[in-house]
Amino acid sequence: MKKIILLFALVAGLGMQAQNDNSNPGIHVTGEGIVKVTPDKVTINSRIEHEGQSATSVKSQNDEVVDKVIKFLKSEGVAEKNINTDYINLNKRYNYNDKTYTYVASQAISITLEDISKYELIMRGLLENGLNGISGIEFESSEIEKHKAEARKRAVLNAKTKAEALAEPLGQTVGKAFMISEGSSSNYQPVYRAMEMKASSDQASNQETIAPGEMEVNIKVNVAFQLLME
Repeated sequence: MKKIILLFALVAGLGMQAQNDNSNPGIHVTGEGIVKVTPDKVTINSRIEHEGQSATSVKSQNDEVVDKVIKFLKSEGVAEKNINTDYINLNKRYNYNDKTYTYVASQAISITLEDISKYELIMRGLLENGLNGISGIEFESSEIEKHKAEARKRAVLNAKTKAEALAEPLGQTVGKAFMISEGSSSNYQPVYRAMEMKASSDQASNQETIAPGEMEVNIKVNVAFQLLME
């Protein structure tokens, strides 16, 4: 008998819980926040590479260029903390056509400029000092966390606006949020014109090879609001 009473109480409790849940339904939406940012820093991902018959010779050539490049950057006021070696490689390369070996020495250096206006000057100097490869340009903002915070705020407000727009035709209103989670986020790079490696840096002296434009900080949030009857 006790078991029957307990079972009845459990079923009744579940029924009441379901009724309560149905009396306070929710609306789930995704909000998006976008902030346009003018970048104030740029990182140049560069590479120095030499190939030849002697491992010692190509390594020496690379080291000489690296030394000149670093000295040039420091002379232009680039801080040491903004000059970073990403990797150093010395490999043996096999030529299948004539069945001979050569040696390839390479070193990647990332250079961060905190003054974008010096980009053209720095690029010309890098070429003049023997750098022979650019693998990419990355634009950055020194206040990226501040811009992300603003994008989150806009995303939440956008989610509320969406929820209200969905509820209004039904004659209902949006109540308090009872669930919030951050979804995807991204920082879109502005479009830039890639710099062609010229045989003579003089040919490129008057060319503009970078167009910073704007970065786009994009954040999405998932929000669940109470759905109330008017």
